[in-house]
Amino acid sequence: MEIWPAFMLLSKTRFRKQLGIWIIVQNYNSILTLSHLYRSSDALLVHENDAVHKICAKLMNIKQISFSDINQVLAHQLGSVFQPTYSAEGSFHYRRNPLGDLMENLVPHPEFKMLGVRNIPQMSENSLAYSTFTWAGLLKHLRQMLISNAKMEEGIDWQVRPPVSRLPTLGKMSLNKELHFNTSIANLLILRGKDVHSADLGGFKDPALYTSWLEPVNAFNVWKTQRSFNKYEKSAALVTNSQFLVKPLDKIVGKAWNMFASKAYVHQYTKFGIEEEDFLDSFTLLEQVVASYCNL
Repeated sequence: MEIWPAFMLLSKTRFRKQLGIWIIVQNYNSILTLSHLYRSSDALLVHENDAVHKICAKLMNIKQISFSDINQVLAHQLGSVFQPTYSAEGSFHYRRNPLGDLMENLVPHPEFKMLGVRNIPQMSENSLAYSTFTWAGLLKHLRQMLISNAKMEEGIDWQVRPPVSRLPTLGKMSLNKELHFNTSIANLLILRGKDVHSADLGGFKDPALYTSWLEPVNAFNVWKTQRSFNKYEKSAALVTNSQFLVKPLDKIVGKAWNMFASKAYVHQYTKFGIEEEDFLDSFTLLEQVVASYCNL
């Protein structure tokens, strides 16, 4: 009877040790995985775990967050993008190739293929029963989420404003300087629900939101359908190719590089055939990605 608790204690200790190693090397895992995907993919739709967790806690009012809760938020975000929409303004025919259309709308250059998703509204069913929405209010908040790089409606920085000029300036901001305004390459807005054709999209067509080398007429697209989504009478999703990932990606690369410079835990990878050159290739690629997005 006494052996069983001892065995359980040993198992827990070993588990904690393995979990601790995994947490320490997660920056290595991130750069190796992301660099491989970046080479082999046409685009990456990125979800940040911390942001999804905050949505569960603050918007969905979930006290004890489970993997199921996180997956439900992710499914909602993906569904808001890939559920059927009409192929053109005034059309009643649905898109036959949404992935191809997504690529065409959002990835005009193969060097820039990091995509992020923003949704509005997102709330618990209890709150939804007492809420009403207007397109003007939803789109005002979603636009500010875009330019201030807010992952959810709560905590938006309303002080962030687009730059006055689209022309590039001397002394472009460095990686160490905080990026306040989130410059976009391209944005895709997906609107679902009642009176969708009355929504004013002028705020997303502002040339100041976009990089100077792509005209706004080519940088912004919208998909629509009058069918509501997931019990929301009106809802909007924004898929953006922008600077949203510059700061977190630069932080991950920096932490991983500091560890690699001291050869910390590299032996855990070399014994499985991953060489130091693989790390260096990953660093080189991701540092170039960060620099390219930072210099938009």
